[in-house]
Amino acid sequence: MSIFSRKPLPDLLAEASESEKGLKRTLSASALVLLGIGAIIGAGLFSITGMAAANNAGPAITISFIIAALGCAFAGLCYAEFASMIPVAGSAYTYSFATMGKYVAWIIGWDLVLEYAVGAATVGISWSRYLVKFLGYYHIQLPTVLTMSPFDSQTLADGSVVQGIINLPAVFIIMLMSAILMRGTKESAFVNALIVMLKVSVVIIFIALGWQFIRPENYSNYVPNNTGQFGEFGISGIVRAAAIVFFAYIGFDAVSTAAQEAKNPRKDMPIGILVSLAICTALYILFAHVMTGVANYEIFRGQDGIAPVAVAIDQMGTPDASGTIVPAYPWLNKAIIIAILAGYASVILVMLMVQSRVFFSMSRV
Repeated sequence: MSIFSRKPLPDLLAEASESEKGLKRTLSASALVLLGIGAIIGAGLFSITGMAAANNAGPAITISFIIAALGCAFAGLCYAEFASMIPVAGSAYTYSFATMGKYVAWIIGWDLVLEYAVGAATVGISWSRYLVKFLGYYHIQLPTVLTMSPFDSQTLADGSVVQGIINLPAVFIIMLMSAILMRGTKESAFVNALIVMLKVSVVIIFIALGWQFIRPENYSNYVPNNTGQFGEFGISGIVRAAAIVFFAYIGFDAVSTAAQEAKNPRKDMPIGILVSLAICTALYILFAHVMTGVANYEIFRGQDGIAPVAVAIDQMGTPDASGTIVPAYPWLNKAIIIAILAGYASVILVMLMVQSRVFFSMSRV
């Protein structure tokens, strides 16, 4: 067989229909939607929004989210079309095998494996950092050497340098998500649904509580004037911010890898991909609208991580006699970190699941 030979569509569909060797069709349209939301909503929403608003778009960051969503929608339509036409596990690997041949598919397959493997490991490290931060609220300190890899070091307050041994929290969350996946697709989808409901609930709570503290004056200069540099406010700033917030949407393509496990792939796959995109877009726009409404976008400048969200939460309150705003919901900062931990966990779960499906497809040459 030539390395450029393609696998005919009837052969792909025949392999997918082998009940003994294939994957069980257990996922409904709603499960696919939750799978997409689980892959899309991570910490990107909390960290990228404030940064892009402060440096590029101002309150018009909501328009940037719409532009990024349109770009994702076109890509999502392509994935939905392929996934419904070729309802086989493997996503882009399978599609390229059927259209461009084995060699191209082999390259794309290993690219996907690397993407999801590195992605899961990186997200696991970030999960570890936020866990340490969350435990710090309750004065629980994990040994520094057990929260860093052997390649990392940290300078303590006394000037001493501590070398990491192993990042145990990162190892723990990867192993936990792997153990859940080993229970089966149906069970994994159920756990993902619980995690998604938790993190989406926190986002909705932030929107609902913050809405009453929106100050119209923060929208007075909705599209700030360009500074003379491309990408710094104005129309170019909105476009540049759209490119930045696009990273908050990454993950919707993961739904297509579950095509072979969808009960009715021709109907359910487009629903799973496009509806998850639509829901996340709505949440992103509302979140950004509230965030830039309760606090002036300039306050977010120089902040990173989830600091911009913490600043916005501190602005959700009423001024005291001295004019200082007293936060009405200081506990919301802890809730945001819980949402991030849940978001990272579901992203890891979906990435590991997707990687195994790519391996499965690549093993069936």
